[in-house]
Amino acid sequence: MKVKNSKCIRRLAWKTLQASRTRNLIAATAIALTAVLFTSLFTIALSINEGIQQSNFRQVGGWSHGGFKYLTEQQFDALKDDPLIDAWGLRRFLGMPTDAPFNKSHVEVSYADANEAHWMYCDPVDGALPQEGTDQAATDTHVLELLGIEPEIGAEFTLTFPVDGHTTTQTFTLSGWWEYDEAIVANHILIPESRLNEILSECGVDPNASSNGMTGAWNMDVMLKSGSRHIEQDLNQILSNHGYQSETQGENYIDTGVNWGYTGARMSDSMDPTVFLAITAIALLIIFTGYLIIYNVFQISVAGDIRFYGLLKTIGTTPRQLRRIIRLQALVLSAAGIPIGLVIGWLIGGRLTPVITARLDGVVTLTSGNPLIFAASALFALITVLLSCRRPGRMAAKVSPVEAVRYTEGRAGSRAKSRRARRVNPFTMAWANLGRNKGKTTVTILSLSLAVVLLTVTVNFTSGFDMDKYVSNFTASDFIVANAAKFQTGTLIFSDDMGVPQPAMDEIQAQGGITGEGMVYGQTSQVLEYITENYFRQMNQHFYTPEQLDNLIRLTDQNEEGLLAANAQISGMSSFALDHLTVLEGDLSSLYEPGSRTIAAVYSEDEYGNADPDSHWAKLGDTVTLRYVEETECYDPDTGEVYGSYEDVPDGADYAERPVEYRDVDYTVAALVTVPSALSYRYYGSDEFILNDQAFVQDTGTDSIMYYAFDTTDEANEAMETFLADYTENVNPELDYESKTTYAGEFESMRSMFLLLGGALSFIVGLVGVLNFFNAILTGIISRKRELAVLQAVGMTSRQLRTMLACEGLLYALGAAGLALLLTVVLGPVSFRAIEGLFWFFTYHLELTPFLLVVPLFTLLGTGIPILTSRASEKHTVVERLRED
Repeated sequence: MKVKNSKCIRRLAWKTLQASRTRNLIAATAIALTAVLFTSLFTIALSINEGIQQSNFRQVGGWSHGGFKYLTEQQFDALKDDPLIDAWGLRRFLGMPTDAPFNKSHVEVSYADANEAHWMYCDPVDGALPQEGTDQAATDTHVLELLGIEPEIGAEFTLTFPVDGHTTTQTFTLSGWWEYDEAIVANHILIPESRLNEILSECGVDPNASSNGMTGAWNMDVMLKSGSRHIEQDLNQILSNHGYQSETQGENYIDTGVNWGYTGARMSDSMDPTVFLAITAIALLIIFTGYLIIYNVFQISVAGDIRFYGLLKTIGTTPRQLRRIIRLQALVLSAAGIPIGLVIGWLIGGRLTPVITARLDGVVTLTSGNPLIFAASALFALITVLLSCRRPGRMAAKVSPVEAVRYTEGRAGSRAKSRRARRVNPFTMAWANLGRNKGKTTVTILSLSLAVVLLTVTVNFTSGFDMDKYVSNFTASDFIVANAAKFQTGTLIFSDDMGVPQPAMDEIQAQGGITGEGMVYGQTSQVLEYITENYFRQMNQHFYTPEQLDNLIRLTDQNEEGLLAANAQISGMSSFALDHLTVLEGDLSSLYEPGSRTIAAVYSEDEYGNADPDSHWAKLGDTVTLRYVEETECYDPDTGEVYGSYEDVPDGADYAERPVEYRDVDYTVAALVTVPSALSYRYYGSDEFILNDQAFVQDTGTDSIMYYAFDTTDEANEAMETFLADYTENVNPELDYESKTTYAGEFESMRSMFLLLGGALSFIVGLVGVLNFFNAILTGIISRKRELAVLQAVGMTSRQLRTMLACEGLLYALGAAGLALLLTVVLGPVSFRAIEGLFWFFTYHLELTPFLLVVPLFTLLGTGIPILTSRASEKHTVVERLRED
């Protein structure tokens, strides 16, 4: 029979709440703190995500969703009106000035319409974008500074830059400018499309058939109607709608680009089961952290009211109704605690975010106000509350009326155990009290230990960051000096005029404090090796279709043994540079000998520093024949007709190129090595070999120094940094340098960021654990008030009572410390082995300092909190406490 008793149940729940105000305050505080935990974490996470995303956009060069590259005008007209596109922007590249003062800056001259300029952060703060039919141009303050031009509308400036291999000099009138943003890789000089077409015509360049395929081409960036959820899928669908594709090179091929700055799109693209499980595990850990505190509060609360629930059952209240009463109480407390927690959590997250992002290189500092923060935090907190009150609700529903009336903590439903005589003192009583409710004891110890484990993991994580590994990935010595172009993105092929001059090295050496130095010589003329067809296909399979590869082999010269010609990349290293190579197999000692005819084969590495065994054909002991080419000729590979130089090849004719004057030199492979990227050519695509510096100069006939690397004493390091900064800026601006100090600063910034973030998380979780501990002790004393009064009535002194409670707290603390130590020692090596796979510069070292620092704090809390809380209950007399129900 159904009875309409919802109103009665709600009234009972409300009256029960009013009768237990102290416990309500504790429970509401616990819920609020859980909401603080969720909100602060989500605020920090989303703020950092949005900051990283903004920084990514600046590195990408814009915030459009994606784009279509190197279109013809007809393709552009066909794609721009596709229904999946919400808005489009057009950009056409013209050229890049590379001579001083632009040799250290990436500056592009191009046309961009209003949408594209806006998406590229090129919104003039003064003036406007250039008007069609004029000689106007707009740029940023950095370009104007390089040109020595004051930001003033109408100012004229002249640029010399290559246009598809044709050098041109043009004069422009400034129409507007925007502030320079150092986070943006490329600087832009925007000109009208009409002026771009005039310059292309002057240089004789057809934008639909330029030699590099990009000069004057139509590049269309788009904002999609569906947003950033599946950018790549939408771009491919747009192409498909018009009969194009982006998978295979061919007549209907169009290259696309996805803006990797959108972290949501990157996550959805890489959402494999492992990533999904990792996100799920993190979410469950966050919920579990809040669960620990709220569950204990409700469990103790139900234990305190168990007699009341038993009496309700005697008058006919069903288990389902009892569970509903507890759930209604939880919802009322949530309505009070969650909003407060949301506000406090957002304020804490907002304060921590700038401190954290200040340690992240290039990340924009902002505090996210995304409504998702509050919605997700409230939902997580509510789910946690509902989960936390389920088991206490079942406990109240299962207990029989008779058991409820006789209930003492830990006895409900338990079987009587055999008694044995033993010594009774405050410590043994405390130990027995912890065993009365093993669930509460376990949860309290677990919540305390979780904070210690998290703090220890954070410290072990950050202390495992190996600065030498990190810095060595970017620079091999204290300082490296080279032509400025070597340090720029998209650098030109190394040439004679890019060598480091001897006077510059003399100036550096004159500063003193140098403890070791060496040179890396760069190749400036063609060097060939001859390889098998199988290896040739392996090298090029990622760049060509099988059909294109067959045609490439047809157009490639072969030697008498039928081996295919391929460009080789060689460099000469002095002893100092050779010391920085990593030897995989063999021995480099023979390369240190003057005039040695041994060679090292260079293998490539993945991003974690692991050598790829298939990245080179040469093995230890092999003979490598290098062909130093002095003159070549072009010929028809089918008929054998010789054309002579490239200029003599008929338009549209197929041709192959072969050396006619050359020298062959044999070398023996003495070692297989990897080269630090800082000392490499910094561009790839050919097999690479290392020679002794003297053998290199003798065999190649060039002595152009690509890098001058050296170490200094600690005392001279700062002075050298200051000297090089001034020298490369004011004395010899053609040169630039890299230093370990710069990358060491970035490393320390990153490490401190992780330490701060982990420390903040540890503090919040630790606060949860301490409050849980405080709740366990306080509510335990409240629920056992009458029992403790009985103990005092039969002769236990106040001092003995406080000693017993202090021992309980101390056992909680020591149990948490022991569990934390066990988890750290047992699980640490396993978990950090996975981290070593994620961070190539991480090396695990067990660090127990946080544990040793926290144990005394736990001891103080374990003894102090029980004593302080017991004093509050002693304000009432024993008789008064015995009369309480």
